[in-house]
Amino acid sequence: MHPAFSVIFLTTLIGAGQGLFLALYTGQLYSIFNLVPVQDSQSFYGYGSLLAVILLALGLLASFFHLGHPERAWRSAAMWRTSWLSREVIVLPAFMGATFIYGASHFFDINPVLFTFKEVFVVDLSLLMGLFATALAFLLFLSTAMIYACVKFLQEWASPLTVINYTLLGAASGFTLASVFAAFTGSELTSFYAGWAIILTVLGFISRSASLIRNARIKPKSTMESAIGIRHSAIKQKSRGFTAGSYNTREYFHHAPAFLFRSIKWVFPVLVFIIPIIILSSAMATNSFALFAFAFAVQYTGLLLERWFFFAQANHPQNLYYQTI
Repeated sequence: MHPAFSVIFLTTLIGAGQGLFLALYTGQLYSIFNLVPVQDSQSFYGYGSLLAVILLALGLLASFFHLGHPERAWRSAAMWRTSWLSREVIVLPAFMGATFIYGASHFFDINPVLFTFKEVFVVDLSLLMGLFATALAFLLFLSTAMIYACVKFLQEWASPLTVINYTLLGAASGFTLASVFAAFTGSELTSFYAGWAIILTVLGFISRSASLIRNARIKPKSTMESAIGIRHSAIKQKSRGFTAGSYNTREYFHHAPAFLFRSIKWVFPVLVFIIPIIILSSAMATNSFALFAFAFAVQYTGLLLERWFFFAQANHPQNLYYQTI
């Protein structure tokens, strides 16, 4: 498939935003049980949530560059009963709103206690809103990934690993960014977030490697014979039937040189997984903001390549018919 850069930025930016929010809420939950130090609501959770909303908004903005008629974007939510794309269109702004309310409750100190559980566990507005936003975050991961995983004739996408990879890679980048934010604000949670970022990156490496191995072993269900409807053991295509390109030839193949395609396949795992783990480990030892920031920059660059490869690797069956001669 042809990788659209607008969709690449959409999926990676909102993934990082989702992961960042999940990191913030995880830190709050841990602090309630006295497992990590309590953070200042305004400067940490307020500004952290604002950063997450900015990433989500940038991702939403990027998606408009993929639309032929942006003024009709509202129609994309009409088929929510059957379309994962429509569900994503609905869940994304809902998650943005929930994240904004979560951050605003901290920033403006509008955080009344709603109820207590056994006089020990206090549930306030931010905790309840954070739980709601967490559910939306995972629903957004599911909706985004299922847009591709539900396309059964693209065998490279039609796998539960697509959903797992979108979730783990988004969470890993978000926790890495959370360590950057924590280091910038001087928070005691820097190593906490960096440790979780390493764990999620390792899990992402395992799941993404599994998908690469699976896709390398795929046996195409379609053949040249089935593509053109002729049963013969020795068919060789001499012409695609026309000289100019078309929508089919532009959008259903990546058109990148073979060496570039193969190179990205080996480069993105290094940038997304191996180098960030090494840098994060060093950053935890030195508590260097520059190293934490460098780890996120390297990982996000790798995620752009990973997402490009995700789209480019999908081999549309029509390419058997409109293949390059």
